[in-house]
Amino acid sequence: MLIRRPYYENQILKYFETSFIKVLTGVRRCGKSSLLKIVADQAKQHGAEERNIITLKMDEPGIPLQPTAEWLSGYLDAQLKVSDSSKMVYVFLDEIQDVPGWERVVRQLQTRNNTDVYLTGSNAYMLSTELSTLLAGRFIEIKINPLSFSEYLDFKHHHGIGIGSTSESFAEYLRFGGMPGQFDLAQRTTETMTAFLKGVFDSVLLNDVAKRTHIADIDLLEKLVAYLFGTSGNLFSTKKIVNTLQSIGRKSTQNTIDNYLNALKNALLVKEVTQFGLKGKEVLNPKRKFYAADIGLRNFASGFPTEDISFQLENVVCNELIKRGYDVFVGTLPDGSEIDFVARKPTGEQHYYQVTQSLIDEKVYKREIAPLLQIPDNFPKTILTLDTYRTGITKEGITIVGITDWLSETLSKE
Repeated sequence: MLIRRPYYENQILKYFETSFIKVLTGVRRCGKSSLLKIVADQAKQHGAEERNIITLKMDEPGIPLQPTAEWLSGYLDAQLKVSDSSKMVYVFLDEIQDVPGWERVVRQLQTRNNTDVYLTGSNAYMLSTELSTLLAGRFIEIKINPLSFSEYLDFKHHHGIGIGSTSESFAEYLRFGGMPGQFDLAQRTTETMTAFLKGVFDSVLLNDVAKRTHIADIDLLEKLVAYLFGTSGNLFSTKKIVNTLQSIGRKSTQNTIDNYLNALKNALLVKEVTQFGLKGKEVLNPKRKFYAADIGLRNFASGFPTEDISFQLENVVCNELIKRGYDVFVGTLPDGSEIDFVARKPTGEQHYYQVTQSLIDEKVYKREIAPLLQIPDNFPKTILTLDTYRTGITKEGITIVGITDWLSETLSKE
């Protein structure tokens, strides 16, 4: 069952039947292939014949174990010969980055008349290769994420799964995340969901991280990911993790850890958030925080922790802000206190966010609001909380809103 994802469909269809190459990027299994099918259906609605819709999925049976650019070019030539070149031909190439030299083949497609090309890829290397040189100004990157919470509710509805209360659905989402494939399971139990997440996680780690970057020490890689996800929400220090690994008998170097981190980022499994100085504070050597592309993968890799709900909430909020088009930073004030997220857009729009599990405790309330009160500008300031005890607007103009209400705001925009 194909379920619509209007937010992404609208971005893609802006360039429907144009000469721009549409490049969909995102962590493996986040729903890119399904979006290609939706676009193919759109082409059929425009009257396209089957012979004018060319689809190639690189991880399907029958594909050569070591496909080459020559093989890819030959395959496409054969398909194009039987198409009607007087009409639009739609080409969908799924996970194409595994074909060495694919960029030149795509460039040849781009020079054809009446050819509408779509690509997907599960790593950031796609846009740092020859593609950016050969197709400079001729391609559009569309970043695809796992399901947001509003999309998650929509998928539950379309699959006939009782949503129950919003808080119950959010508890599920916060634990198991939004990888779309979970809705293909016959039964969504803790056991089946854990097995599903393991399959996705192993596939990403082995295919998109270890294999692509020739990492042989899988044990060290897994330990790094477990540490990274288990401490997400804390500022990261490469030196500290080297010392931590040494304490459990695993020797490593800062250079090795940095290389592994880059591989994880390029596989789009983790997202890096750097420090941003506020109120005149300059951050000379900004530290970083890392968040998972999907909260379910984060929880699986770190053993489904129950004691760090606030960090899990931060991860969900970070992903939502990125989906909404913001560049996300950690705000740092002169006294060393932090703003969880400074969200900025190229237009100059800026928003400050604090994220917490509960504001019932007066000490927690004062701790969360104090950094926001130090910021002298008039950009919006919001505290997102899992409870609804203090929701509203404070006398200082700070908005306090339930996190599920905030996440559901996109329902009206999608």
